Amino acid sequence: MLNNKKQNFWIAMAFLIVPLIIFTFFVILPVFKAAFYSLFKWKGFGSLMGEGVVKGTKFVGLNNFKQILTDPVFWKSLGNNGKIIFFSLIIELPVALILALIISVKNKANIALRTIFFIPYVVSEVIAGVVWKFIYNPTYGISTTFLASLFPQGTDFAFLGRPETVFNAIMIVVIWKYFGLYMILYIAGLQGISDDIREAAAIDGASPLQLNVSIIIPLLVPTIVVTLFFCIVGSLQTFDIIWAMGEGNPVHASETMVTYLYKNGFRTSEMGYGSATAIVIFVICVTFNAVYQKLINKKK
Repeated sequence: MLNNKKQNFWIAMAFLIVPLIIFTFFVILPVFKAAFYSLFKWKGFGSLMGEGVVKGTKFVGLNNFKQILTDPVFWKSLGNNGKIIFFSLIIELPVALILALIISVKNKANIALRTIFFIPYVVSEVIAGVVWKFIYNPTYGISTTFLASLFPQGTDFAFLGRPETVFNAIMIVVIWKYFGLYMILYIAGLQGISDDIREAAAIDGASPLQLNVSIIIPLLVPTIVVTLFFCIVGSLQTFDIIWAMGEGNPVHASETMVTYLYKNGFRTSEMGYGSATAIVIFVICVTFNAVYQKLINKKK
């Protein structure tokens, strides 16, 4: 028995060693290197230590982090990520769940609707952002043409050019882009619920609303928990659509943490500052994951 356990252990290690090496090389080491770079004012060229240090490169300790945490633009970007999370939770996920409940039954019409709703998720984020940028164009965009026919008074339809409207305009695209993914996940969860439960509820006289609210949705909680995690982590990492639709402008009105990192790290070649920003984002994501896991385990 003991020999079998040892044999199983080494078999498991044989399968895990390659993924562990890959994970260490592509995840763990970059995190430690970013933490090291974050302590320097560094342009990304030359050695940080010893001979070959580029002029202007110096050790600054935690000054990069201090600068980030005192920068109002960073807090603006963090607030925008919070808004994306909020609107995703109160609009995107409920819409996905409602549609999943409606079209979960297999038939040709519902399969076609699933495909239509899922297509936006398949489309590249950059392509989606560029297409919607044309749709929002204040001169010839579809939205402009439609709204101009309803409001011919010459109202300003430059949604992406005004700080008051740009975030809401982009949020519409984010919801349109990702709700199809969560809808498919919910449908997969619904298909795991036995038809016998529905039949028993129908025999007991439960209405469709009572069936969904009191039976189906509670049974779908494990899937809902997974989609909550994906939704929040994805919202914290939002970049492609924001960048394609205006690079976080105007005046940082649609800035997110990742666009802030890109602008202040790669565009300015301030790799030390960019690394510090990446570490801050990493800490936020890890903290959320730890709190999430603790809450989930507590419920279990």
